[in-house]
Amino acid sequence: MKEFWEEFKAFIMRGNVLDLAVAVIIGAAFKTVIDSMVNDIVTPIIGAIVGKPNFNGLTFKLGKGVVAYGSFLTNIANFLIIAAAIFVMIKTFERLQNLRKRDGTAEVENPVPSDEAVLLTEIRDLLRERA
Repeated sequence: MKEFWEEFKAFIMRGNVLDLAVAVIIGAAFKTVIDSMVNDIVTPIIGAIVGKPNFNGLTFKLGKGVVAYGSFLTNIANFLIIAAAIFVMIKTFERLQNLRKRDGTAEVENPVPSDEAVLLTEIRDLLRERA
């Protein structure tokens, strides 16, 4: 039984399992943000422009059945809105990351040498000249 717990502990403490757990939690939180943006911001704007926030009322009768093509159109519209929202958020995040990298590398590539470093460089150069 002790061996089982040791193996289980090793499995749980692996980086990829923890990374996956974090990704699932962040993904769930991100889903609520996207859902709120679509339901609370984008859909009401579409409703104000088109007149209805969804097309669920669009149907036609086929024999004795009813085809609810409006619901299908609403789901397609929601998918496209969510995909566009995710695209915009990811592109914004990538731009911010690139700006941060660009600002960070400029400092790393051209660091200002300390007085000690300048002095040591001069001593090194003088010793090279003597040799």
